[in-house]
Amino acid sequence: MNTVRVGLRVEGTVQGVGFRPFVHATASRLALSGLVANDPAGVLIEVEGPADAVARFRELLESRPPPLAVIERITARPLPPAGEADPRFVIAASHRATDTPGRAQRTPVAPDIATCADCLRELHDPADRRHRYPFINCTNCGPRYTITRDLPYDRARTTMAGFPMCAACAAEYTDPADRRFHAQPLCCPDCGPALRLVDAAGTPVPGEPVAAAAGLLRAGRILAIKGLGGYHLAVHAGCEPAAAALRARKHRADKPFAVLVPDLVTAERLCQLDDTARELLTGPHCPIVLAARRMPPPGPAAPTIAAAVAPGCRELGLLLPYTPLHHLLAAELAAPAVLTSGNLADEPLAYRDDEAFARLGTLADAFLTHDRPIHRRADDSVIRVHSGRTVPVRRARGYAPAPLPLPVPAARPVLACGAELKSTFCLARGRTAVLSPHLGDLENYETLAAYTDGIAHFTRLYALEPALIAYDLHPEYLSTKYVHDRADATEARLVGIQHHHAHLASCMTEHQECGPVIGVAFDGLGWGSDGTLWGGEFLVADLCGFRRAGHLVPVPLPGGTAAVREPWRMAAVYLDATGNDGLAVRHRHGERWDHVRALATSGVNSPLTSSAGRLFDAVAAVLSVRDTVRYEGQAAIELERCADPAVTDGYSVRIDDACRVHGADLVRAVADDVRAGTSPATVAARFHNGVARLIVDVCGRLRDATALTTVALSGGVFQNGFLLDRTVPALERAGFRVLTHRRVPCNDGGISLGQAAIAAARDAAGELD
Repeated sequence: MNTVRVGLRVEGTVQGVGFRPFVHATASRLALSGLVANDPAGVLIEVEGPADAVARFRELLESRPPPLAVIERITARPLPPAGEADPRFVIAASHRATDTPGRAQRTPVAPDIATCADCLRELHDPADRRHRYPFINCTNCGPRYTITRDLPYDRARTTMAGFPMCAACAAEYTDPADRRFHAQPLCCPDCGPALRLVDAAGTPVPGEPVAAAAGLLRAGRILAIKGLGGYHLAVHAGCEPAAAALRARKHRADKPFAVLVPDLVTAERLCQLDDTARELLTGPHCPIVLAARRMPPPGPAAPTIAAAVAPGCRELGLLLPYTPLHHLLAAELAAPAVLTSGNLADEPLAYRDDEAFARLGTLADAFLTHDRPIHRRADDSVIRVHSGRTVPVRRARGYAPAPLPLPVPAARPVLACGAELKSTFCLARGRTAVLSPHLGDLENYETLAAYTDGIAHFTRLYALEPALIAYDLHPEYLSTKYVHDRADATEARLVGIQHHHAHLASCMTEHQECGPVIGVAFDGLGWGSDGTLWGGEFLVADLCGFRRAGHLVPVPLPGGTAAVREPWRMAAVYLDATGNDGLAVRHRHGERWDHVRALATSGVNSPLTSSAGRLFDAVAAVLSVRDTVRYEGQAAIELERCADPAVTDGYSVRIDDACRVHGADLVRAVADDVRAGTSPATVAARFHNGVARLIVDVCGRLRDATALTTVALSGGVFQNGFLLDRTVPALERAGFRVLTHRRVPCNDGGISLGQAAIAAARDAAGELD
């Protein structure tokens, strides 16, 4: 018999996903000896036996890994056979150092995973020793990223280190035939975390915590709940006073709340779900899914959703329970509940217990909490489903920090610092990029502190000292200032990257494209390479660079950021450009209208912008949809909501030989229709259709000039499902291959990934030597 011994190095998401138990079971089934161990770089395997069995082992390793594992690379080296007297295969103790001198610590940390079906059966089984235990988990589910302090991933380096296993749990942990074999967060009521319900002063609330918490929700109280990555605020979704009180206390005027429903049946009663939405709601990532509401809900069995939960919205953000605690509470309440981030508006998510009681004590009437520490915050992910298409809005719990592949490897380590709104940062090394969870808008000290702390944690966790630091060109972004403030303390090369180029590179990276492509980047605002504010851009781009090939004709932004908060200002600018009298929107603002027009004409505090987002704002104001906004993108969101999908005609717009698009033509047409008494739903649809047509028109002209046939769509405007539904098919009918976002947001949450990809590509091309 030809006996061989092979050492295998497995890299990728292979810790915290049941990979070592899978390796152990596979080797044992093939009667192979050896060992498997975690180390900071991934998983190390030594396997010995007949050559054909070892080859079969390698084949199964690649073809049938655990469902949550992502193998990036397997490398092999021959070893001398050991000829063990005890030919067993064992799971060895993790190594704090790697087997390869100089190899960086780089194994990805697995995201947190929703409770699996096996654990749910045990949770609801009165005969099971973990019956109704809110921290049940196994190798296939439970907390991962949010409890990990360090690598390699072992209990001692998680927040479960303070909970020694009891004898029964230890037996499961060491039994190769058990589902909890080497499950690091393994615990039970005898040895694990404990749940408690207290009032805002910390006084225990009588009764079983889950049942008492459900009783408080039914009584109209606001409850703070400690989840996987932080605290939520919850109320009964059918209680109007409670939902209104939550809005008032949280300082969240209009933005809709997410709704936790106990099961898919309830979700179907509230919203129109397709197969994509059902799969997302019930899958291991369990994001908030934005889906169209059933209007009105069918039948008496449909639960009531208070108007204050999602005022005026045609969509609801639904999620199913994803932890045992959420399952228990949802079943006890037996009704939908609001589940929103535990913070004041614009602040980061509260995740430490002391922080939560200090910051949420005036918001919540009681706290359903426990003693398992959360090491890293992670908000809920949000995905919009429109016509079977997934549109990521926020990438966080369940998805981050799962790695993403780069089209061009990063020869030197990269830190990409993102933008300002919907902030994220990204680390890149080799073929792998790690995008942080959503952090929020970098507009206050608290979020900036969370951002800087997150960068420090990730660079330490992944042992990455950046040689390149990529940042946005906007001089006033706090992320840009963060980079320049540390310039003297680092030897890294600083790489400024244009905002819309990064948007498109993010989309290209998702599709492993290096370009060139025709890129359409439509968003609110971004600093242009000419020092003006861009946002309605057509770029011919690859990962190394771009050429601005077309754009919306710039208009003044009267009052600067005041025009972002007050869309009627953009209506004044656009209507003035068309010679229009302003219709009703002018009369609503009296003398301020003339003041804003004069301000725009003078150029004082009125920078020029080609922003597509501001064009949508202007139309929303002209249509009397929204004059002022209380959250980013509100006017455009409500304009989309207003549009009639049955309308197929659209407005025309002039496009000159330089592919400069006269957006004022669209506003003129809107105003003409409003004056003629055309319904707002028809006008809004005609505007959207006109925008889709101008995109196809400009892309066609650029194809004629460049012979490029691939179009990438990015920027926050493309979260608009109505616009996507009209743009993508029209481009495809015109013969284009169309790239859209599927894994990272098209908004600024994806900017840092694009920055990292650009820095890596430019470095590979020798541009950063």
